[in-house]
Amino acid sequence: MAHILVVEDNVELAAGLRHNLELEGYTVDVAHDGAAGLSRAERVRPDLIVLDLMLPGVDGFQVLERLRAAGHVAPVLILSARGDEADKVRGFRLDADQYVTKPFRLLELLERVKALLRRAQARPALQESSGSIRFGDVTVDTASQTTMRGGEVVPLTPKAYQLLCALVRRHGAVATRQELLREVWRHRALVPTRTVDSHIAELRRKLEADPASPRHFITVWKVGYRFEP
Repeated sequence: MAHILVVEDNVELAAGLRHNLELEGYTVDVAHDGAAGLSRAERVRPDLIVLDLMLPGVDGFQVLERLRAAGHVAPVLILSARGDEADKVRGFRLDADQYVTKPFRLLELLERVKALLRRAQARPALQESSGSIRFGDVTVDTASQTTMRGGEVVPLTPKAYQLLCALVRRHGAVATRQELLREVWRHRALVPTRTVDSHIAELRRKLEADPASPRHFITVWKVGYRFEP
C-alpha cells in the first residue's frame, strides 16, 4: 500500500489525518515542521505528500521548492488555510498537484488522495522507439525521465517534464492551453492557464539556445503551443 507523508504543524490535525489515512490502508509518516518534512521525505521517499504551508522554520512553499529541486516526483497535495489565488498560483508554479483549503471535508480529501495516487501509478512515460527524444543539443531518456543538454543533466520539475512529453506526442500539432491543462494538470479548474505559460518559460529557459527566440517550444498566437524538433 502507498506510503504518505503528512507535513503539518497542528499536532491534533496531523494525528487525525494519520488516523484516517491509516484506516484507508496507507502507511503514514508525520512531520511537524518544514525541516523535519524534508528530512523525512528524503529518508522514506513517500508516494504522496500532504503539505501545510504555514510551517515553523522552513515554510511549505520552501519545502515544495526544495523537494522538486532535489528530484522528488511524488504528488504533493497542499492543505492550507491560505486560500488566496496568489497562494494557489504560487503553489502550482512550484509544481504542487492539488491545493485544498482548510476547513476541508474529510471524504473529499481522501478521494483526492486516492485520485492522485491512482494517476501517479498509471502515468505512462513517453515511449519512443529509440527510448529517447532528441532535438537540438537536448536528449531526453524516456526510461529514466532524465533530460540532458550538451551532455549535462538538466533538472526539470515533474510538470515541466510532463508538459514536454505532451507537446512532443503531438508531433508538431498545436495544443491549446486548456488541452495541456487537462492532460498535465488533470483539468483542475483552479489551475490558471498562465501556469502553462510559466512551465513553457521553464522549458525555454533550460532547453532553448536562445529562450527569447525559441526554436522548439513555439507560441501559436491566441491558441497555445506546439513543439518543433
